[in-house]
Amino acid sequence: MASSSLSTKTNRNRLRRETTGAPGLLLVFLTLFTCLLRCSECVKAKNMILIVADDLDVELGGMTPLKKTKALVGDAGVIFSHAYTVTPLCCPSRSSILSGKYPHNHMVHNNSLSGNCSSKAWQAGPEMQAFPVYLNKKYYQTFYGGKYLNQYGMNETGGVGHVPPGWDQWHALVGNSQYYNYTLSVNGKAEVHKDDYGKDYLTDLILNRSLTFLDSRSPQHPFFVMLSPPAPHSPWTAAPAYRNSFSDVKAPRDGSFNKPGHDKHWLLRQPVNPMPNSSIDYLDNAFRKRWQTLLSVDDMVEKLVKKLEDIKELDNTYIFFTSDNGYHTGQFSLPIDKRQLYEFDIRVPLLVRGPGIKPNQTLPDPVLNIDLAMTILDIAGVNISTLDMDGQSFLPQIAPSLRNGTSRPYFLVEYTGEGNLSKDPKCPQLGPGVAQCFPDCVCEDAFNNTYACVRMFKDNDLQYCEFADDEAFVEVYNITADPHQLENIVKKVDPALLQIMNQRLIKLQSCKGDSCRHY
Repeated sequence: MASSSLSTKTNRNRLRRETTGAPGLLLVFLTLFTCLLRCSECVKAKNMILIVADDLDVELGGMTPLKKTKALVGDAGVIFSHAYTVTPLCCPSRSSILSGKYPHNHMVHNNSLSGNCSSKAWQAGPEMQAFPVYLNKKYYQTFYGGKYLNQYGMNETGGVGHVPPGWDQWHALVGNSQYYNYTLSVNGKAEVHKDDYGKDYLTDLILNRSLTFLDSRSPQHPFFVMLSPPAPHSPWTAAPAYRNSFSDVKAPRDGSFNKPGHDKHWLLRQPVNPMPNSSIDYLDNAFRKRWQTLLSVDDMVEKLVKKLEDIKELDNTYIFFTSDNGYHTGQFSLPIDKRQLYEFDIRVPLLVRGPGIKPNQTLPDPVLNIDLAMTILDIAGVNISTLDMDGQSFLPQIAPSLRNGTSRPYFLVEYTGEGNLSKDPKCPQLGPGVAQCFPDCVCEDAFNNTYACVRMFKDNDLQYCEFADDEAFVEVYNITADPHQLENIVKKVDPALLQIMNQRLIKLQSCKGDSCRHY
């Protein structure tokens, strides 16, 4: 009996201890659960918006009309003073942004189907490994609006029914930039638009659809929005409210404006110099209209930021603002275009704001458009060390606390010239092989306007370029001493330095992936 009584007492005491300890265990559980919730808040996936303007320069004051963009993105985060495209033309540059690769690796050479712009080869290769594919695997909700690639939607490559992988909502322009009278592929179906400003102005249309997307998205997953407005690409059609803006503005007359290119590649030696008044009037008009179209882009940025505030996602969203390439209006007597190796065509704006980025920063470190894909995927939590891309993430530069980063000492700029097989009627005396010709026989491109450059920052601010032509022409510039690249100093430079630059160029022209990031 005693033994039984002791056993009963022991069991009773054990039960009392277990019962009285339950609230303590429950409290511990609740504390751990709350901590887990808070930790999940800390590592909440970041949203991203990427805006890519079309032909927006930074050298000639292209950011001047974009005052709200500078205030809401640049001043609220970081402005990169040395951002570059790796090729100064729309389709190959956009292909580099999407793929994170140099043109010699994604193989898109120009704006034509024969140059692989939105071709079957592009669709079967680089497009399948573009950064939206990886975002989709990370459960990002994705939206695309605006210009994609110049030949997108052509019947030869699948028409509007072809929707690139990785995009949940697809509202892409068929063909090249337009403001009115265009066709969109809306999730693989053709949608024709006319010239009603209230319904069809492309910059506003893609903005409004992106706002609808942000309202209808699931809050359980992050979002990525990419907007590619047509501005300030030709035909420079401003919204009605802005068609009288900048009426007294003219293209800047300083630097290399209306200067002869006597020591440069033959294409720069052929323009009439000084330019006739007709050419100057034409480029001034283009310059003014370009700025007018940008005012709608400025409104776009303002409304996007306001929407992010309204849905309480602004502090959790990175916003990138950039362009596919720069532009020129009268530099070295070339009326208007891009495609050249000079700073005005290869330097682009890059403004970024977002979590962990201190405001009011200007960073001089060189960054490239091939770095955008790696940076976006780095933010998304993708293991970027496994990716077959040539760029590198600049997330460590904009948010140094996240990771140690290194700046590249030099990089590659490459371009494959385009020309007509027959004579251009505006310039028949030059024969076949030229393109983009103006009256007075000023041509902006040619088959042998094919070059590769090393742009160096580490020891000296230099540019070294070789042309693939019969002259084997070389151009060298000291950007520090000659920021407008007025003098080709190839005959003054130490031959040993030229040899070093040549070897670096050869290495970069064959680089792939990791070898493009480590020298």
